[in-house]
This record gives sequence, structure tokens and C-alpha cells, in this order.
Amino acid sequence: MQIGSRRCLVNPHSGTGDHADRVRRSMEARGFAVAETEGAAHTVELAREAGEVGASTLAVCGGDGTINDALRGLYRADALGDVTLSVLPAGTANLLAGTLGIESLDHGIELSDTGEARALDVGVAEGGDGESAEPFLVSCIAGLPADASTATPDELKGRFGTLAFLLTGARETMAFDGLDVRVESPTRSWTGEATCVLVGNARKFVEEGGQADMEDGRFDVVVVERMPPQALAFEAAVHRLLGEGTEGVTHFRAGELHVASDDPITFSRDGEVATHERLDFRVLPSALSVRVGDAYDPDPNRDRNGG
Repeated sequence: MQIGSRRCLVNPHSGTGDHADRVRRSMEARGFAVAETEGAAHTVELAREAGEVGASTLAVCGGDGTINDALRGLYRADALGDVTLSVLPAGTANLLAGTLGIESLDHGIELSDTGEARALDVGVAEGGDGESAEPFLVSCIAGLPADASTATPDELKGRFGTLAFLLTGARETMAFDGLDVRVESPTRSWTGEATCVLVGNARKFVEEGGQADMEDGRFDVVVVERMPPQALAFEAAVHRLLGEGTEGVTHFRAGELHVASDDPITFSRDGEVATHERLDFRVLPSALSVRVGDAYDPDPNRDRNGG
């Protein structure tokens, strides 16, 4: 094996912050060159460098934000198709790891050199104001506070998963005026006042929630119409949202999407927050090799598709 062909980036501050030494020992024993990151920009730079020098595997230890920083680095190096990504979950929510069937940090370490590698879709969001395009693996969300997960009750998390994070934020922000948005895809369009627009690559937000199909070349898109600000009415809406065909919820799949408004909209892309008046989304099909666990389902919609 070429020296340096396996690299591991460790965010020592993710989660409880007590994992760095253990991860270093375990990954060095597997032949990885290990480096600790000093922040988001440093993670982007180290991942970009790994892509440029031809690393075969990049293991990333941290939460969803750290994983996204590394993804951005690989994207900037034009190396998505050359590197296998291994996820070592050490954050708070670890949404991507759960979707990939990675149950724990130790499980991620084990899979880093033995797990099955699947070619997964990567989402790209590009600002209509000429800003650079940025990739994402989990989701891009418009209209809700980026830190919604910090106030989500455990009971709601257990019942509704990812959607609970989002809706708790909206419930707490009763003064939220909604978004006047235009959502357009080649086959569907929606215009009006929305509470949020959810664009999922690894996650879906309706029915039972959970894993979206990361190998079908399409986003899982949900538009939630603006809800009444009264707390009781909003709470009732939360508990209705997962039902298929719920009034006020538009759900479809698309390989490209445009979300625009006459006013600035706050978007959270895998936890990275930015403001745009327009975002153009596209899927890069099967763009990134990622190691997955046995629980990963390459076709989570098979029952609905009649398979």
C-alpha cells in the first residue's frame, strides 16, 4: 500500500470530545495517516489536500458538520470519484452515519477498511447570486433555525427522527413569518407561503421518515405550507405530518430543483448556514464511494415501488 494513501481526519471537539486518542491509535494500526482538525476551514483544506495527492481512502471522525467539511474539500479537489469515504461518527446527531448503517464510533472504525463501498449520490447547492456550488450528503433545509435539534424533546426525536429537529425549531419560533417561495423542478412546481422546504439526499421527511434512496439520482423534496402560529395548532400539525397525503404537505422526488424568493432565505446545508435569494440544486449520481454497514438499505422504497 502506498504510504499516505489512507488518511483519517479527526475532529477532537465533536460530541463528548474524549475520542481523539483512541481513534488515532485504532486508525494508525490500520495504516491510516491521522491528523486532528482545528476547525471547519482546516478540515476543508486537509480533505482537499488528500484528494489532490491521490488518497485512496479518507476516514472522517466527527459529526455531520465535520463530514460535510471534508466533503467540501474533496469536491473542491475534484476528487469525489477517486476517494472512498469512511464515516466515524463522533457527533451529537450523526444522521449520516445512521443512514449508512454505522451504529457507533467503534463500528465506523471497523468498517473503515472492511465495510462494503457503495457509490452514493451527492447533492450540490449553488447560489443564484454567483456564489460557488457546495455539496451535501444529508439534506438542505430552508426556513427553520439551524440549531433546532438542541431543543428537541427525546420523545419527539424517538417518534419523528430528523423531522422532529426541524419542527421543534419552528414551534419555538412562533413569530416566524413563513417563506414566500417558488419551488420548481422539471416535473413539479409550487408557489406560496411555506413554513419550510426540505431537500433530502440521505434522509426523507414524510411517511415513516428515515433513509432516503441515495442511489436513485433524485432528491426527496418536501414543502410544508405555512402553519398557524398558535402552539396547539402547530403541535397537532407536527403529529400529522408523517401521514401520507397530509393536507398542506407537498412531497415529490426530483433530480434537480430551484428554490427562490424575492427576499433572502436562510438555508442549512448539512448544518452549514447561509443566506440566498435563490438556490439551484442538482444531484451528482453515484458520485462518491462510501463505506456502509449491514443495516444500510440500497433500495428503501422497494415496498412502495412494488419490489
